[in-house]
Amino acid sequence: MAREGIPFVGGAVFLSLACWLASDWIAPLTYATAAFGVLTAFVVFFFRDPERTPPPVPGAILSAGDGKVVSIERLDADDEYLEGPGIRVSVFLSVFNVHVNRIPMAGKVDFVDWRTGRFGVAFALEASEENQQSIIGISKGSSRLIVKQIVGIVARRIACYLSAGDEVSLGQRFGLIRFGSRVDLILPDGVDIRVGVGDRVRGGETVIGVCSPHV
Repeated sequence: MAREGIPFVGGAVFLSLACWLASDWIAPLTYATAAFGVLTAFVVFFFRDPERTPPPVPGAILSAGDGKVVSIERLDADDEYLEGPGIRVSVFLSVFNVHVNRIPMAGKVDFVDWRTGRFGVAFALEASEENQQSIIGISKGSSRLIVKQIVGIVARRIACYLSAGDEVSLGQRFGLIRFGSRVDLILPDGVDIRVGVGDRVRGGETVIGVCSPHV
């Protein structure tokens, strides 16, 4: 289980036990005991953190999170970090998906920025620019990409373990968003995209795209 879930599980277990002990004197608390038991089970489920094995695909860029691809969009304006136009692949994470985020490409973290913003629905196109988010730049040789952790209506907390200068490995855990959110990958033009809108993806396992030797 992800470490961010420990306080939530502890709180739900405490409330469940307290209601169970008090139900000898206040009978209706039996129902509250059951309710908090269900809540405990859901929190454990939400903060699950399964092991993942990156596939042996040369030049692979992996999904940063579990969920559904809701948008693949070519960005016409040049990105300063990518030094050219990019392709944005957006993945929506529902409350039923694993929310641990994973490194999409091995390399070096060049920057970690934080942007304040709205808490709009995470699957909306405008969420990429308007919602609160973390923005992380990763490079490996001449290859560069940007990964964003984006909040939604319910997801209002981003955990990011990275700092500029960190060396990261493919599929490594780097953060978490709770409870329902979005991750964007902004890839350089020329990456061979291997997913389509509507596809279900798994963080640290699903190949989003493949870099050519010249990207």
